[in-house]
Amino acid sequence: MISAQDMDRRATFYKKIEEEISKAKIPHVIDSGEGAYLTINGKNKLNFCSSHYLGFAVNPRLAQAASNAVYKYGIGTGYRTLAGNHRLHLELEEVLARFKKAEAAIVLTGGYMANCAAISTIIGKEDIVISDELNHASIIDAIRLSQVKNKLIYKHLDISDLENKLKEAVELAKAPKSDGQTLLILVITDGVFSMDGDLAPLPEIVRLAHEYGALTMVDDAHGEGVLGNGGRGIVDHFGLHGQVDIEVGTLSKAFSVIGGFITGKKELITFYKQKSRQYLFSNALTIPDTAALIEAVKILEESDELVKKLWDNAKYLKSEFARLGFDTGHSKTPITPVMIPDEEKAREFSASLFELDVFATPIVFPMVAKGKARIRVIPSASHSRQDLDKGIAAFEKAGKDLNII
Repeated sequence: MISAQDMDRRATFYKKIEEEISKAKIPHVIDSGEGAYLTINGKNKLNFCSSHYLGFAVNPRLAQAASNAVYKYGIGTGYRTLAGNHRLHLELEEVLARFKKAEAAIVLTGGYMANCAAISTIIGKEDIVISDELNHASIIDAIRLSQVKNKLIYKHLDISDLENKLKEAVELAKAPKSDGQTLLILVITDGVFSMDGDLAPLPEIVRLAHEYGALTMVDDAHGEGVLGNGGRGIVDHFGLHGQVDIEVGTLSKAFSVIGGFITGKKELITFYKQKSRQYLFSNALTIPDTAALIEAVKILEESDELVKKLWDNAKYLKSEFARLGFDTGHSKTPITPVMIPDEEKAREFSASLFELDVFATPIVFPMVAKGKARIRVIPSASHSRQDLDKGIAAFEKAGKDLNII
């Protein structure tokens, strides 16, 4: 028999869930493709906040590649370790490794999964992880998943503090593990920090890590297709090929499909394929997703036109926002945060933009710290100058109406 106390416990749980749900913002429903414009409730809205940097979400070549592959191979695959290791998966890994100028690549079902695999597969409880305080939630969760006891957090982009943490780690590593093996030290950073658009000082991080005998890992989710020659990412941007041990990339942002990947030395990637639980116990990417991604990489290998258009649009947008008096922080990438510290005013600002047919969502706590609310604007290569001017005009009107500028 279930006691009254047990029933109360269950009722309390569901009541708490209902209370939390009532506070949550329900996202808009999109009825169109995600290009320069979106259709929401039957109206066209300028898309100013998605991370489809290159316009690949509605690129006809990707759509055709996906369609052709479906007619040839079907849709689903399976576990790659059992009966789902398709030739398209191998081709995608080959083209990604070539594109990234790396020895090898492993593809997983998401960037979140790739971070979890990259960290938890090689880090044990007695090892040491050193992480930037503003690293992505997937990195934080991956560190937790590894159950590592020695977690050292350095101040955001602070190389001096990173060196202090490395010195601390070296002292901790003097004592061997319980099995007699040497402790591993892993330094982890985002490449592009997604909320502010600032860059990790990767050359300095790599130099220090090498000096203190640590491995390095960079999550380049917002750098793929954006930074470097032809969108090859932050390692290419800084000319550090072969010096960063683990590169994690996302295939749902600039590539506009789904998935994540890790590149590195061939031996390390082989180890991930043999040991990573995220790889061993998850289905592989579907046939159309994989085919579309192969085509996306081919487009970037053929020309850097889209990457240049993205940066031209970003520079124009930032200069116009600055002219109007908006605070856009310290971004060094197309990510353009329009800072509105008051959370309620940030929500009002976003609502005003929506009425002016511009879709740009507010970023508030817990996605950023309290007092750091903003509208995160991300232009894309699919925007024309006319599109940007429409968005800038809406920001000017909303900014003046709300006394932000």
